[in-house]
Amino acid sequence: MKPIKNRVTKLLGIEFPIVQGGMQWVGTSEMASAVSNAGGLGTLSALTQATPEDLGREIRRCQTMTKRPFGVNVTMLRTVAPPPYERIFDVIIEQGVKLVETAGNVPVEIYDRLLAAGITIIHKCTSVRHAVTAEKRGVHIVSIDGFECAGHPGEDDVPGLVLIPAAVRALTIPVIASGGIADGRGMAAALALGAEGVNMGTRFVATQEAPVHERIKQALVAARETDTRLMFRTLKNTARVLSNPISEQVLALEHQPGGCSFDDLRPLVAGARGRAALTSGALEDGVIWAGQVIGLIDDVPTCEALLKRMVTQCRERLSAAASLC
Repeated sequence: MKPIKNRVTKLLGIEFPIVQGGMQWVGTSEMASAVSNAGGLGTLSALTQATPEDLGREIRRCQTMTKRPFGVNVTMLRTVAPPPYERIFDVIIEQGVKLVETAGNVPVEIYDRLLAAGITIIHKCTSVRHAVTAEKRGVHIVSIDGFECAGHPGEDDVPGLVLIPAAVRALTIPVIASGGIADGRGMAAALALGAEGVNMGTRFVATQEAPVHERIKQALVAARETDTRLMFRTLKNTARVLSNPISEQVLALEHQPGGCSFDDLRPLVAGARGRAALTSGALEDGVIWAGQVIGLIDDVPTCEALLKRMVTQCRERLSAAASLC
């Protein structure tokens, strides 16, 4: 299949401008290498690994599974006990990683280190103002995350149809569209809005190579676009997840008289509990991150079949739209 050539594919060294999001518990070598081997950009999740040393081993393992470019995602969130971020970035640089996706509150000193090491940086954000700041700090690509996305969509509630062209208008660096994209139609729309690539998370969970239980994948296939919930809104840390008993319990606690604190929710939303649910397939026992795009997922293909289908459909939709003019 003929590659797509633009600034994103050139910067990342890939055939198709399709990036796998750095999903915690899902972004392992199995996932990342499958996407990279299919011509996109696979991404390891640094925080999936228990220690920086484990991350180093996972990077080396991925290097044995693909000879194509892959990245490492590091999401920096304010927590009571933050991960050893300095050592994580040490390991990334030591292992010769050339592509890093960052998210969250990233100090300018981190960007200076990555840039000095010759690393290409994608920064994921949920607002134009944060995208502009990221460009000023030297990142090479912005991945703009619309309100439809899984995970943390921010507090502005701006969907992709508005957010993508707003970001493109404000930036000179390439924009990757994230949130609400599952097929070539979404990719064509993103390109028409001015983006030069797409980032997908939920769609890649429903692939054969994703390291999650088959029950989880089938739940995504069966779900509708209305089957997500927004947790943590009262805590100003909104998170979009699949509707299940856990998310409903969280919402009930958030909306009880007097509200709640995160400590009240911690036993329900603990990361270890969510990871166990993904592994066991116990859909009702943990938080399952998912975007509204679940309403567009109808099967569980290989990553190679998914990317080829997306690119073919994208070209068909763009040609059909052009024919109207």
